[in-house]
Amino acid sequence: MMNLTINKKMKELVFKNITDFHAYSGLPEPENPLFSATHKAEKVASNQQCDETNEAISLTCDFYNISLKNIVAGELVYGRTKYDCSNGTMLFTAPNQKLIFKGLAFSSEAYHIAFHKDFIRGTELYHQMKKYNFFEYRVNEALHLSPKEETLIKSIFRNIALEYNNNQDEFSKEIIISHLQTLLRYSDRFYKRQFLHRKTINQTMLSRFTEVLNEYFEEGQLQDKGIPTVDWLAGKLEVSHRYMSDMIKAETGKTAIDQINLFLIEEAKNLLLEPNASISETAYQLGFEYPQYFSRLFKKKTGMSPKAYIEANSN
Repeated sequence: MMNLTINKKMKELVFKNITDFHAYSGLPEPENPLFSATHKAEKVASNQQCDETNEAISLTCDFYNISLKNIVAGELVYGRTKYDCSNGTMLFTAPNQKLIFKGLAFSSEAYHIAFHKDFIRGTELYHQMKKYNFFEYRVNEALHLSPKEETLIKSIFRNIALEYNNNQDEFSKEIIISHLQTLLRYSDRFYKRQFLHRKTINQTMLSRFTEVLNEYFEEGQLQDKGIPTVDWLAGKLEVSHRYMSDMIKAETGKTAIDQINLFLIEEAKNLLLEPNASISETAYQLGFEYPQYFSRLFKKKTGMSPKAYIEANSN
């Protein structure tokens, strides 16, 4: 059953199934309790208000959601950077992911797909979902389509809706999943294009990523609290860990964990060359609980053990 909580600060919506989601949204009962595809295309007069969220809304569903809308007012923010979202905007949410947004005005035309894990269970798509990190991005990390991309995505949405609204038979699910796979592959391609086009934003975020690590090290937090997690760093940058990881991968070719390890190794090189340096003490200063793990990582990244590095660089 749907759970709806309203307080002065935020409206909280929790949908346990697609049927309740349709009922709340004023949509017909879904053709399939595990899958739905809808297209809203009401004509809006020039002086008529579009759908608008004036209050903060928290939305959580027990199923996947994919939507395409045009945001005609308000703004989305990537980290602390405002981004123009006048073109089509795609949002993806995974089951039980909390989505919070406020002050956005949408055009009346909207495409929406909802599907439960059980709908794709036992198919190739079920396993492919693991690579689509954008289902765990935040709302302010939406996919913004170019006009050509939007036209293509809409055509795929329509193909899915056409099959969904047809008299469903033994072929329907296979055809729908095939179209859904195509939709997700194109979305993945367009997200990668978006990362490339936001090079300046990405570089700013990457610089901030390094700054946070430097501050953490300079304040002695590595020794006190241990090596920071990707989740913690993403929180400091005000983005989801999935988005930060994908951005860093697109910008550097390395994962966020790789970047953390490279930072630690560079600091280790300095510490190991200090007078009377201790390998164990260096490991603890850098947040390693076990010096053996530090030594293995150092050798993996530099090609030599900490002891060999000290000997090779001592005067």
